Amino acid sequence: MSPSTKASDSRQALIRASRIAAAWALGYALYRWYYALGGTIAMPGTPASWEQWRRVNAVGGMLLFIFAILPIVSASAWEHHRARPLLLALSWIVAVGCVSHALIDIVMRVASLADMLTIPYPFWQSIDRRRADMQDLFFNEPWFLVEGLLWVAIAWYGAGRRTPRWPWWVGSAMVATIAATVWGLLAAFGLVARVIVG
Repeated sequence: MSPSTKASDSRQALIRASRIAAAWALGYALYRWYYALGGTIAMPGTPASWEQWRRVNAVGGMLLFIFAILPIVSASAWEHHRARPLLLALSWIVAVGCVSHALIDIVMRVASLADMLTIPYPFWQSIDRRRADMQDLFFNEPWFLVEGLLWVAIAWYGAGRRTPRWPWWVGSAMVATIAATVWGLLAAFGLVARVIVG
């Protein structure tokens, strides 16, 4: 296979991974906007404030919409050598953040279902804990896990195959994901102070 054929195949794979990541994020954005517009199907309980619930979902939907646009807009930028370090850093942050989020919450939900952990719900007036655990375990967290892995694929097809720093990118992402997951679980189980961002 010639270098030009390999480059063309890599480019096609990058575009495909970017489109899948965009569609994946857009699907989750639509789910959030459904709740922002007042939808109630599959809700695990009653929010303490409907206004706050709709606002949080509207903001979440907008952020997810940005994540739907980002892989499409950045797909062509991977061809520029100067843009690659920034795009690799962005991919690293998204991958580590999404995968560690999924791993932390999956363990928490399994522990909650096994009555080993009581998850607080300060923004809910009433909630079906089991239903909330199952929805998060089988819907929300798989979304984060797949999104993170899609950004690994985007980084690989965008620059990973062409940079000698790829093993460092993967290794540092794995270390950061493990560290974030361990810290998040220690905080969830009350063994270290919980840090709330925002």
